[in-house]
Formats: sequence, C-alpha cells, structure tokens
Amino acid sequence: MSDSCDACGSAVEDALARTVRLSVDRSTVDEQRLCPGCFADWIDRYGREMQSEPDVEIDEENDIIVD
Repeated sequence: MSDSCDACGSAVEDALARTVRLSVDRSTVDEQRLCPGCFADWIDRYGREMQSEPDVEIDEENDIIVD
C-alpha cells in the first residue's frame, strides 16, 4: 500500500514512510506522513531550529569607544 507524503505529495510505501507527531499534554496537535527525503529535511530543520544561538564574542581590538 502506498499513500502520499504530506510534504511533497509523492507516493511512498508504508515500509519507507515516517510519521512525525507533535503532541501537547498527550493531545496530538499535528501529524505528518513523510517520505525518507522529506523526513531527512525535517530532521535537519528541527536540528537547526532547536540549537542554541552562539555566544557573542567581543573583539577588544576592533571595538569603537565613544566618550
């Protein structure tokens, strides 16, 4: 059996499909059936969005000082 990927619309066999569920307090908010390529993109995007911002480094030699 094959249904379509919710992201790109291409047909994907059940054995290859991945389901991503977003739940809050045990209630499903969103559920997506994804093909392997779209799932890999989703994982990459999740990793980028969830990582913390890098610390700001101060370059004391190039700072502008205004008195």
